[in-house]
Amino acid sequence: MKNLEILLNYIKKDKTGIFAILIIVIIILYGILGSIFIMNLNTADSVYYTIITIATVGYGDIIPITPLQKIFSVTLALSGVGLLAYIVTFIISSVTQNLHDIRSGRIMERKLAEMENHYILCGFGRVGAAAYEELMKRQQKVIIIEKNEEKLDDIEKNDNVIALHANATEDKTLKKLNIDKSLGVIVTTGSDVDNLFIVLTTRELYKDAWIVSRASKKENIKRLKHAGANKVISPEASGGTDIYFAAVQPNLVHITERHGINFIGKELEILRKYNCHLENIEYHFHGIRTPVSRTIGVLDESAEDNFVEKINTDKNVRESLETIYETVNEVHSHWVSGPDKFFLNMAIEELKNEGIVLGVNLSFDEINEFTKQFKK
Repeated sequence: MKNLEILLNYIKKDKTGIFAILIIVIIILYGILGSIFIMNLNTADSVYYTIITIATVGYGDIIPITPLQKIFSVTLALSGVGLLAYIVTFIISSVTQNLHDIRSGRIMERKLAEMENHYILCGFGRVGAAAYEELMKRQQKVIIIEKNEEKLDDIEKNDNVIALHANATEDKTLKKLNIDKSLGVIVTTGSDVDNLFIVLTTRELYKDAWIVSRASKKENIKRLKHAGANKVISPEASGGTDIYFAAVQPNLVHITERHGINFIGKELEILRKYNCHLENIEYHFHGIRTPVSRTIGVLDESAEDNFVEKINTDKNVRESLETIYETVNEVHSHWVSGPDKFFLNMAIEELKNEGIVLGVNLSFDEINEFTKQFKK
């Protein structure tokens, strides 16, 4: 019964199964019609003779006499042997594939169970792919959930990336993803209805989850927030980078510092040690609420080293930076991202030990007091 079920499932997926059934039917018809017209048997005996010959049982109660009858019996028997060999091979192959699928499923379940300090990305369309790219730049661990299996083909799977072909709107899928041990859930399917359902279900299952959702239409932003999303981003005005920053917000800190350009290399070295990144730099002017900001993004090690070398060797670059730093009395801030809170705190603690940190997540008034204090 189990083998028949495997056979039927295979036939549904593969057209070769239909051709196999057709071949079996043709061989049986060949045997019955040949038995009637060549062996001169009645219908019941024709069915009987066909089955025992195909099955290579051959009781010997019906014996071919003429050369034509013998040729017919031989061809029918050979067809039967080939058919039996095919069926046995087919069943073994199907059972083996079934066992492989079960084993692969168990391996996937084990990988999912071992994931922690990761992001969960629901939907891998244009916006989801952009958010994924930002996560990869920062070497974050990610579980990707996508209904369209073809979209997952080009993703490089490794210990930090799991691509799961599944429907994120289903409770059973969400329960597999270790959401309680994740850093955040990013919902970026192309359907606001699906996004709403995923956010609502995730919030019901995991009250403390950090959830960031895409809203294809601006009028759905409020609905998604009411459903439980901490942040809602509309790609009409934003892209994958904004979704990433919304998702990483719990692991993003605003550090206000005071140091000269000679410390830039040391600062980058400390942050690199903990896999943290300077996302931007903000230059603060006394009494001005909005700082002058410049995006830095993710720089690889060689790009950071080249930048530091340019400061040390290029007179024009050095003088330009010194002018900016002197103008703001060396008071500036950074948004710093990290793999998780532990490593962020380690990096901040080391920067504090260097004596350059004025404060973390300071308000405008607090920063303004420092700009006043150090104003020349």
